[in-house]
Amino acid sequence: MQASCLRGAILKSCFHTPTYASDRPHLMPYTKFTLARYACDPDQSLGRRFAQTPAPTRSAYQRDRDRIVHCTAFRRLVYKTQVFLNHEGDLFRTRLTHSLEVAQLGRSIARSLQLNEDLVEAIALAHDLGHTPFGHAGQDALNDCMAEFGGFEHNLQSLRVVDHLEERYPEFDGLNLTFETREGILKHCSRRHAEQLELDQPGGVGQRFLNRTQPSLEAQLCNLADEIAYNAHDIDDGVRSGLITLTQLQDVPLFAEFMAQTLAEFPQLQDHTQGRRLLYESIRRMLSEQVYDVIAATGAALRDAAPPNVQAVRQLPGLIQFSVRMRGKSAALKSFLLQKLYRHPQVVQTTGQAQQVVRGLFEVYLHQSEQMPESFVRRVALAHAAGADLENATARVVADYIAGMTDRFAAREHERMTGLTLLG
Repeated sequence: MQASCLRGAILKSCFHTPTYASDRPHLMPYTKFTLARYACDPDQSLGRRFAQTPAPTRSAYQRDRDRIVHCTAFRRLVYKTQVFLNHEGDLFRTRLTHSLEVAQLGRSIARSLQLNEDLVEAIALAHDLGHTPFGHAGQDALNDCMAEFGGFEHNLQSLRVVDHLEERYPEFDGLNLTFETREGILKHCSRRHAEQLELDQPGGVGQRFLNRTQPSLEAQLCNLADEIAYNAHDIDDGVRSGLITLTQLQDVPLFAEFMAQTLAEFPQLQDHTQGRRLLYESIRRMLSEQVYDVIAATGAALRDAAPPNVQAVRQLPGLIQFSVRMRGKSAALKSFLLQKLYRHPQVVQTTGQAQQVVRGLFEVYLHQSEQMPESFVRRVALAHAAGADLENATARVVADYIAGMTDRFAAREHERMTGLTLLG
């Protein structure tokens, strides 16, 4: 069934149109959206940590998105990488391009399901703000360094960025985002950290990890859009790098069926000089099929569950989903990428060097905190003055500093302080 038909066939009579007013009549109020009853309505948001007057021309979620786009951590994503490090090429995905792709996929699906596109976009653009330099390799290394000091979780770090670390406003630390955007950013969280969040903010974004409830549909959607995006772009980057080939991908059912479709329709792409066109068209079709599969499978799940509102969604099992068939094919693709790309000897060697950079930086800063910028040294002193153990306070500030680094800045700082050149 086409996505356009799903709106009427599956979700008919589930919509309402929020009404918005402007307290400044000379300004046009922001665009009205038709939302499903179980979508997040910005007028019904659970609010911000610090009360603020609503913006006259933007919804609460549009305002969140705009704050994210303008923040320092978002700009740094352009030099933070996923699989291939920043020095390895200009055309490989970065955290920024990945976040934009997640936002595009998420909005496409949200529109067909009548969910709040602005909230989906805000979550998508912010979900990787806490990632370290050097992708998952950097995250794993920093988590090892922080093992004695509470560990490091990149999802929790993204929340720290928007709640505490951004310094842009005179009235508060962080970006003061809505509850709904913040809960979507915190995709995963250990029970220990959830308990700490609940202690600091009772009934806040940590609570669902303790009572085993779900986030909003918009948050669930960003989680799945993230998976769809990185699987697709890791195929592209993997082939571009020469570490995986189109021949190897013929053994991956999810990709192979669309490459076969493409060749049947455009036989001229058999020519080896047309490999890029063949790759792009196959990925495009694969992405489209996954998007339509999520729309259909989720539409059916919503029809069966019939949640009357957002709070009902939170009490149900996750509803944003692939069909059983697509879930199996997606799992097979992830297994292929793990074995053939992420564990490729060249990737392992480079990520090993990147981890050495992170560990070296942590060791130096932990014992020579004065090597950090003055603002971070001051944070250590303030935390210690407030009663925190000095070593623990120093370690957390060091983790914040390193996590905020770009690939090239981290490599350059490590070389400056150790004299070692580990990454080109």
